[in-house]
Amino acid sequence: MNKKRNSLSLKEKLFCFYYTELCDAVKAASKSGYSRPDKISVALLSKKSVCDEIKRIFAKREQNIWNKVKCGYEKLAFGSTEDAVKLMFFNNPTNDEIEKLDLFHIAEIKRPKEGAMEIKFFDRLKAIEKLENIGYAKKSEESDFYRAVIGGLEQNDQNFGSDGC
Repeated sequence: MNKKRNSLSLKEKLFCFYYTELCDAVKAASKSGYSRPDKISVALLSKKSVCDEIKRIFAKREQNIWNKVKCGYEKLAFGSTEDAVKLMFFNNPTNDEIEKLDLFHIAEIKRPKEGAMEIKFFDRLKAIEKLENIGYAKKSEESDFYRAVIGGLEQNDQNFGSDGC
């Protein structure tokens, strides 16, 4: 598969990248530097190597998104709330002091009375449940977005011949 990826020209690689960003073949071809994007976009989507690269990029991007989601839930579930507690003991914190604090775990802050502060944290048990759900769901099924994109590429194949993706 690396041979196929390496066999793509720079413009074709750019097209694949922009296509996965924009989901518009003509705009992707234009941003990639093709002079006739309306004509070349159909030809590009008919090339198996281009379609394979688009699928690879979508799969990698989906994996990166799931990794970010997982990291966020891990931080909520297992991270420290020390900085949120520090915030409660500041009298009049400056913007610089607040920016240095990790307040990721805070869902809500209220100041009902002068000098008082209420801090509501995200639910750690729910974060753990979400981690469990993500772990099992990710292994057994692809996202709806990914399936829709692949379905669109397969529809393109039916419309333009079997040499495409």
